[in-house]
Amino acid sequence: QRVVTQPPSQSASPGQTVKLSCTASPAGNWYFGWVRQQPGQRPQFVLYGSNRGEGIPDRFSGSSNRGNPNYLTITNAQAEDEAEYYCAAWEDNNGKPPS
Repeated sequence: QRVVTQPPSQSASPGQTVKLSCTASPAGNWYFGWVRQQPGQRPQFVLYGSNRGEGIPDRFSGSSNRGNPNYLTITNAQAEDEAEYYCAAWEDNNGKPPS
């Protein structure tokens, strides 16, 4: 059984640094990405490795897309960053990243 785990919700004050984590099991070769959904908005791609989605500022950074656990860091958090953040994980079965 494949399980992706994120900790309970986190809160921060403006200007703080927030580090979100995601772990996939069982241990193996995984790729990770991050998406978010802001209140009343459609889901938005945030980060895959070092590649940020459209409109995502460089305050958002990630660990390698292969690290397990995987991390999304928001530096100098702002009120507009409030959202539900979701980790997505793909198992590497063929040596190639997901398309």
